[in-house]
Amino acid sequence: MPRFAANLHYLFTEVPFADRFAAAAGAGFQAVEFQVPYDHPAEELRGRLDDNGLKMVLFDAPMGDWDRGDRGIACLPGREREFREGLLTAVNYGRALGCETVHVMAGVVGPGIDHDECVRTYIENVRYAARVLGDAGIAVVIEPINPRFGAPREGPAYTTEGMRGYFLNRSDQASRLLDEIDHPNAWLHLDLYHMQVLEGHLSETLRAHMPRIRHLQIAGVPGRHEPHVGEINYPYLFDLIDALGYEGWIGCEYRPQGNTLEGLGWARPYGISTSFAGAD
Repeated sequence: MPRFAANLHYLFTEVPFADRFAAAAGAGFQAVEFQVPYDHPAEELRGRLDDNGLKMVLFDAPMGDWDRGDRGIACLPGREREFREGLLTAVNYGRALGCETVHVMAGVVGPGIDHDECVRTYIENVRYAARVLGDAGIAVVIEPINPRFGAPREGPAYTTEGMRGYFLNRSDQASRLLDEIDHPNAWLHLDLYHMQVLEGHLSETLRAHMPRIRHLQIAGVPGRHEPHVGEINYPYLFDLIDALGYEGWIGCEYRPQGNTLEGLGWARPYGISTSFAGAD
């Protein structure tokens, strides 16, 4: 049976961030993920996890200045020192939160930046990250993200429908880069929402890349809403994921159309409830 993690930057935004841990646990989630833990002291986050019996399964390495348009810096020439310093912060948070997987974001390639140099920089940086985080028992994942869309106009911080100009877009591109990175601690992270927007053929993509996949995420297409909304047949894909032997977590990184709990009916067959203690 698939194991689902609630993304706390997307779900339960009806309540303050600190209260989303209890909301997720009350709804039956056993794990959480969110992009940026660095806005909060690590000991505070660890306390929230422990108090609610939750496992932290994914966060992003420092990605630069989000408000100024950074979406990671791993591919950006000239920012290697900043990238490597950020990895030390990621290691400290990973250890404190007991998180075994960190997403290294590639970044946005702007006008005038040499693409070949970005490729060289990215390969070197991800290989370095795989080594440094591996020494701490933390896996590194890379994720193709669609460049067609941007952040929603009124969405919570760190939520997007895509990242315009993002360096890494397709599953085959990610696979080739992993070949070049050539490190046993560098893995693939696939968000099926992005893959449907860019590629389709999701069952073929999963079959082709499953040996490299460390983390999965889901959302409906179009709109990045609940997974039962739109054109993707997720029950079929969940059965396929099980059949392919995937044992990792599946992050629920979608934008609820309304109240989070009211939109969780899709997850009831998988042990997620639509009510929790303290709900109205």
